[in-house]
Amino acid sequence: MKAWFNRLAATSLIGLIFLCLAWELRLAPLHAGGSMLALKALPLLLPLFGILHGKRYTHQWTSMLALAYISEGLVRAASDQGASRSLALAETVVATLLFVGCLGYARAAEPSRAVKPAD
Repeated sequence: MKAWFNRLAATSLIGLIFLCLAWELRLAPLHAGGSMLALKALPLLLPLFGILHGKRYTHQWTSMLALAYISEGLVRAASDQGASRSLALAETVVATLLFVGCLGYARAAEPSRAVKPAD
């Protein structure tokens, strides 16, 4: 089960990176020729190595990062029109899958050996 959650997190993280870049550079940018909002994909590159290597701590904090993308997707789905609305809904779904994958992996993985159980 742990491996399944890790694959879900890794796949959805990579998918979210490509979706953010495609959305803001090609599919429905705010301005013709692309927009600086493509930079929103940069924070997603930070956990990439840790997620791909199954680091529990990275999964934990990436779940919090995913909430920002869920929020942005919901706000833009409510306010944008046309293709941008569909892309915002897709971002919400992919970011939710990332959130679920990260939380599932963090829960299934064994805790750090440095943490001692309370007596």
